[in-house]
Amino acid sequence: MRTIFFLVILTISLSSSAQMLTKTNYQKLKRSEDTLKQFAGSMIRDMEANKRFESDSNFIRNLVRLLKTPHSFYYPFDSLETVSRIYAPDSTFRIFSWQFTRDENNFRQRGAIQMRTDDGTLKLFPLIDMSDFTKAPQDSIRTSQNWIGSIYYGMIMKTYNKKNYYTLLGYDDNNMRSTKKWIEVLSFDEVGRPVFGGPFFSIKTDSLRPAKLFPRFGMEYKKVGRARLNYDQELDMIVFDHLISEDNQPDKPFTMVPDGDYEGFKWTNGRWVHVNKVFDFKLKDGEAPVPEPLKDVDGNANEEKLRLISEKSMGIKTAPVKTTIPKKEPPKKIVKKKDRQPDDEREY
Repeated sequence: MRTIFFLVILTISLSSSAQMLTKTNYQKLKRSEDTLKQFAGSMIRDMEANKRFESDSNFIRNLVRLLKTPHSFYYPFDSLETVSRIYAPDSTFRIFSWQFTRDENNFRQRGAIQMRTDDGTLKLFPLIDMSDFTKAPQDSIRTSQNWIGSIYYGMIMKTYNKKNYYTLLGYDDNNMRSTKKWIEVLSFDEVGRPVFGGPFFSIKTDSLRPAKLFPRFGMEYKKVGRARLNYDQELDMIVFDHLISEDNQPDKPFTMVPDGDYEGFKWTNGRWVHVNKVFDFKLKDGEAPVPEPLKDVDGNANEEKLRLISEKSMGIKTAPVKTTIPKKEPPKKIVKKKDRQPDDEREY
């Protein structure tokens, strides 16, 4: 009941606060969003690398300009098909994250954290992807200036010792052979700057030794492996596929595929504690619940899914989508052989 009460209060608060965005400024953002949408698509899909570079630069410059509009925090930018926009559950900030295609084997993530401000002024933290310059991204605490790039699709808020911690779920296309997914905790320091990572992931790597603490958790797997990593509300756990090497070469991430078992993390005393086996049985292929993918087969972002994720994180209830069931056609009349007309008399 307290959760429902919180969501109701949050929704009312957002609705009243959104009125701070004047009609004039709303229309201004709406008109400019069409141009922003073109740049967002081009930086992913354009065939020429120099065009993608140019579109990426234009997108960043125009996005920052639009975010300077007073109270832009409440404008959803929901037509951007290749950009994830996810709000914190307490609506104190939102994160933009997207992917810039350098070439078919290299992807670079971009991002920005927009803080909610009472006077509507822009407080923005650009996220600079430095993952190409580290060999051990799991072992470091990061700032917005040396961020481990990821496109975020989930956020879980937990409170410990009266401080809020925001666990982010994200993915990285990485290269043509493998994909990465990340879990990391975002917090804010004493002056309000974002901090990525910390001693939050407790994993027992040796049965004879105490569990080790890691700043973040990542999984890398074969490109077509479709490994799952999601938060399960009923279990109150982060659940993900257990991976094995299909070629018995676990040192090569591009050989790693799901085997039907599930691992997880459970929030306990301010840490995500590793659960080696979530279920006591194995699921056969096709039996596990499969989340709606954030991309289609052509690599385009599933805009409706991103919108629903963002609205869910804000506590906004979304009306179910109505589906139309096609009517069954009446059975075709069987014409007896004696009733058939000669070929030259049939109607077509």
